[in-house]
Amino acid sequence: MHTDPVDQARRVARDRFPDALAVILAGSTAAGRATAGSDLDIVVLVEDGAEACRETIRFEGRVVEFFVQTRASLAYFFASDVAALRPVMQTMCAAGLVLVDTDGEAGRARALAEADLRNGPPALDPQVVETQRYLLTDALDDLTDATDRIERLAVAGYVLNAAAELLCGYHRAWTGSGKWLPRRVLEADEPRGGALLDGHLHLCESGDPARLIDAASEILALVGGPLREGYRRVWHGDTEPVGAAVGG
Repeated sequence: MHTDPVDQARRVARDRFPDALAVILAGSTAAGRATAGSDLDIVVLVEDGAEACRETIRFEGRVVEFFVQTRASLAYFFASDVAALRPVMQTMCAAGLVLVDTDGEAGRARALAEADLRNGPPALDPQVVETQRYLLTDALDDLTDATDRIERLAVAGYVLNAAAELLCGYHRAWTGSGKWLPRRVLEADEPRGGALLDGHLHLCESGDPARLIDAASEILALVGGPLREGYRRVWHGDTEPVGAAVGG
């Protein structure tokens, strides 16, 4: 059986989507970092009017994730990812390995993705920054006071994510989740991002929150510093600002 993951990607795409306009292999396999357990992330562009979907199958023993898009759905997801500050689909299209490119369709998708990545995310709304400052301040107070090891770890995870988002927002840089969070925060600001990640790791290993508190506090200072008394946010009906629900 053939085991080369790129060849597997070509075969499964040809088998499942013989009329695809474009096929782009993304993720670790496209970057040459595939392991025996790596899945295949494959963007497939099909004709408008066809079904756009995300589907996971197993092919020749390997997990395959299809991201099936039409031109219209791809434009929608590009816009949605920009609004969310997390360019998932753009990164897949821009950095992936083109396997099928009918009449330049893959090239056009790649060019649109690269333009979004180059332009960067929109600036954070000032009210969003204010709310994030308030929530991070509250979490740092909790982290300082936490005596239960499990609670400390849970709060530290929130502090890491909240501070990373504020740091990326400060630099108008893309953010991410999961394995992409450390990558994005280091791209945005290697010294401060590195200190934040180091502080979180140190806490996980030793239980000592001091480094994480110091790193997150430095990031907080960039956007106006801690915010406690004086914070006020008004909403009506079901129009709830980000982070309005605070605490347990």
